[in-house]
Amino acid sequence: MRASEHKTAFQFTGYHMVGVMVAFFGTIISVNLLMAYYATSTWSGLVVPNSYVASQEFNGKVAALQKMMATGIRGELSIVNGQIRYRLTWPEEKPVAADEVTASFKRPVSEDQDFTVRLQPVGNGTYMLKQSVEPGHWIVELKASSGGQLIMHEAVRIDAQGEAR
Repeated sequence: MRASEHKTAFQFTGYHMVGVMVAFFGTIISVNLLMAYYATSTWSGLVVPNSYVASQEFNGKVAALQKMMATGIRGELSIVNGQIRYRLTWPEEKPVAADEVTASFKRPVSEDQDFTVRLQPVGNGTYMLKQSVEPGHWIVELKASSGGQLIMHEAVRIDAQGEAR
């Protein structure tokens, strides 16, 4: 072998170590930033002001809901042609007379488009309001009261199609 043909062995230098460290920590930081972005932009839970208080009230709310459902009251929500319509019935389709019916529309992901409306009675247990709803997924919390007592409280998840507010 001639002297000019002699190959030198690879030497791992400080520059190589810097490259390894930048690649390693760059990957970790990039993944963490991406996951933080996804966590804040796609979270689909509901927000409560104080989770501890909400957890303490949970059993009482479940018991009240079970008592209300035992009465047989039923609600049916529809959004058609720019109108929010809610029909309340007792068993055997008897209409419910309520003093006040409200519908709180909440987006599953954010709060910036949330709104609450008061529905007006139109007869035969039907409550309505002319109000368009933005397309997409909504969680609608409906409350009806009569004589100051809550007679119906339910939440339904809907997918409004093609309506624009």
